[in-house]
Amino acid sequence: MAGPVDEAAFFSEWPDALAVRPRSGGVHPGHVLVLPRIHVEDAGTDREVTAGVMRRVADLTAGHSAVNLITSKGEAATQSVFHLHIHVVPRREGDRLPLPWTPQHTARATAA
Repeated sequence: MAGPVDEAAFFSEWPDALAVRPRSGGVHPGHVLVLPRIHVEDAGTDREVTAGVMRRVADLTAGHSAVNLITSKGEAATQSVFHLHIHVVPRREGDRLPLPWTPQHTARATAA
């Protein structure tokens, strides 16, 4: 992987992928990013690498009853880091974390 990564940010690792906590702390408790060890620009660049990363995501999500998996491909889809990464965001009922296209987001925006 190119560039330095804060050692404290590591969550889990495998021969083909890493899971790290976002430097920002994430959007919700337990938020991690899963990314391949080799450079792949996005989920459509190399299906084998993408499938391998998704297998690692499945490893992490097995212990959770509710999780959002989020990735983007291309600037129009809000991709700002051009290295494949999957956001794994554990959820729970009533956690009040709205996604931009959900009724919770609309309700929160209306209430503001």
